[in-house]
Amino acid sequence: MYSEQGPKVAVIGAGITGITTAYNLAKRGCRVTVFDRHPYAAMETSFANGGQLSASNAEVWNSWATVLKGLKWMFTPGAPLLVNPTPSWHKLSWMAEFVAAIPKYEENTVSTARLAVEARAHLIRMAVEEGIDFDCETRGILHFYHTKADFEAAARVSKLLAKGGLERRAVTPEEIRSIEPALKGQFYGGFYTPSDFTGDIHKFTHGLARACERLGVTMRLATEVTHVAATDLAVSISSRSVEPTTEAGDAPVGIDRFDQVVVCGGVMSRELGRQVGDRVNVYPVKGYSITVNLPDQADQDAAPWTSLLDDKAKIVTSRLGAARFRVAGTAEFNGANKDIRAERIDPLIAWCRAHFPGINTRQVVPWAGLRPMMPDMLPRVMRGRNPRVLYNTGHGHLGWTLSAATADAIGALATSRSNAA
Repeated sequence: MYSEQGPKVAVIGAGITGITTAYNLAKRGCRVTVFDRHPYAAMETSFANGGQLSASNAEVWNSWATVLKGLKWMFTPGAPLLVNPTPSWHKLSWMAEFVAAIPKYEENTVSTARLAVEARAHLIRMAVEEGIDFDCETRGILHFYHTKADFEAAARVSKLLAKGGLERRAVTPEEIRSIEPALKGQFYGGFYTPSDFTGDIHKFTHGLARACERLGVTMRLATEVTHVAATDLAVSISSRSVEPTTEAGDAPVGIDRFDQVVVCGGVMSRELGRQVGDRVNVYPVKGYSITVNLPDQADQDAAPWTSLLDDKAKIVTSRLGAARFRVAGTAEFNGANKDIRAERIDPLIAWCRAHFPGINTRQVVPWAGLRPMMPDMLPRVMRGRNPRVLYNTGHGHLGWTLSAATADAIGALATSRSNAA
């Protein structure tokens, strides 16, 4: 709980990672201040993701198969994986490190699965203790495959997930239809993970941010961090308000000092790390989603309740209460570009209409966000060169899934006795 004698800790970023971190630190007695340039929590990557809390999706992407698919799809606008061929040093260095991590594919997949399983208990505990309603559905996640080759590849992944403590079972086409009767199509087989679940990341993060305030956390929202500096004695954070003002000119820059800072800045973590001498090679990998509103009973009856993953299309779904259906997918390497492109949204709508023809897609809300992804697909939960600087970032497509566990880990690290006073 909050303590006037506890260390002063700044958390940069009010997404799912930053807010779970702030909550964990406050519970450990720290005096926490959260900075974010948006006026509300969870307004970037934590706004409208696929909704899955999916240990079953813990397989890292570092494989030659992924590289080959990326090359094949490079000039196909609607492909699940799209790489802008325009070179940049950031992109090239990231991809070189991605390839270098391929030999650790199995090890990193097992580690990610283990962390995802651990995260479940932490997240559910937070939701229960704070009474957070986030449209949680505990109906499991169903992965389905169209070909024997894809199914057999998934079976090999299942063995790795089992080493990480996750069990998922193979299911036949008949069982697929039994698990989710609304799903239409022809399938070779699938894998079902009853222990996985779904929920609205934005609602959860907003609810936990309110819990943080009740615990005494200071929320410096609508505040842009302009610079971070760290010495042996303290961390200095320069920031300014981004709220509209009637006065001419920019808002003045203020400087606050803290005992420690935890960088949870998503795709901005690379620049924040550079300011204090650390290399955090996060790359912004854009993902898209659509939220299909289901205003009529016929639409609601035609939409699935079980969360799905179509491995071929790389599309995931979640039911967010009775009246919303989330469809998300694609990975786009195109720098810090958040444009919502029609050629990336159209395949999501077409997929929805093909597999759930009874849903009327006249009310579709498109969205795009930037996943903060490390080359080896593992989050960075660590101290920087200066022990007063810590990182909890780089979760990629599994930020929602892993955040509660990495927040607990960074909380333990920040309050350990070996940390700078």
